[in-house]
Amino acid sequence: MGNLLKNAYRDKTVLVTGHTGFKGGWLSLWLKELGSEVVGYSLEPPTQPNLYNALDLQKQVTHITGDIRNQTNLQKAFQEHQPEIVFHLAAQPIVLESYKDPQLTYETNVMGTVNVLEATRKTKSVKTCVVITSDKCYENKEWVYGYRETDPMGGYDPYSSSKGCAELVVASYRKSFFESCQDSSASLSSVRAGNVIGGGDWANDRIIPDTVKALAANIPITIRNPHATRPWQYVLEPLGGYLQLGALMNKNGAEYAGAWNFGPKDSNIVTVEKLVKGAIKCWGKGSYKIDQPKACPHEAQLLKLDTSKAQLLLKWKPIYDINQTIEKTINWYKQFYEKAAPEELCKLSIKEIREYTKLMATSTEKT
Repeated sequence: MGNLLKNAYRDKTVLVTGHTGFKGGWLSLWLKELGSEVVGYSLEPPTQPNLYNALDLQKQVTHITGDIRNQTNLQKAFQEHQPEIVFHLAAQPIVLESYKDPQLTYETNVMGTVNVLEATRKTKSVKTCVVITSDKCYENKEWVYGYRETDPMGGYDPYSSSKGCAELVVASYRKSFFESCQDSSASLSSVRAGNVIGGGDWANDRIIPDTVKALAANIPITIRNPHATRPWQYVLEPLGGYLQLGALMNKNGAEYAGAWNFGPKDSNIVTVEKLVKGAIKCWGKGSYKIDQPKACPHEAQLLKLDTSKAQLLLKWKPIYDINQTIEKTINWYKQFYEKAAPEELCKLSIKEIREYTKLMATSTEKT
């Protein structure tokens, strides 16, 4: 598998929607490391600071400023650059924000996905399309069992619901246009992961960004939901799965098209409070306070994925434990807040990618 990933993306044009975001930025850097010509289609970076500028990624990718809700501009980008592979990450990604603006959330996450799929099936150069959704797409019963790819879609809040809707759209397009009717030669998959942490995320209402901002300012970290239990995973874990899947799809799309879960080790399923304590330990100092508002929007307390399918068929499996996940995340932020230059942060990030790629290859050989 190591050789497959090494060679699968070299000299390929890969279009990444949402490349100015947290996961999109890391994926774009990894694709460049693999020798791809990366074309990014996205709005400007959503926060200040942000990973895209912190790594000076504009020097490494072809940047197109665009909204995935604009079908005309999106189709123009596809036609102009003729990508062979598409990774769709552009989204409204915040649960609490979806309560504030549900219409924007649905327009972006559902109709934006429709627009990407329309552009994909109308662009003959595309062989592989991977749509990134979320573990929150499932109808969450908050049980201790991991959800499988065949479990029902759902979603309590507008964000989770929009991701469930996006999954239904992908399944319909796959059956209607990418398989039975042979309307497109491309293969289509969706991937589900959640609670991804790592350096370069400054989104509002996320625990790691809130934590590092407080630590950097030397003020107590505010926790609103300390007992919420999440499957925390380092950003390279799911991205490695997406890349592995994309490489296999590009070789044999019919075999690998479908829905896939990518989650961490069971030991990484810990409470928000434990995560924060680990972050403080890695930072070297800090404190936290619990501030639970009397009335706040519903957020899931427990959600776990079953990754048996990916482990069996893709030979993918999670590598980092919770301590490694926290340590690598906090180390990146410490470098940033110590005023590391973009070149230094980029070198650090590429080093992380190279180390993880070697671990992926070793892990696959042992599977």
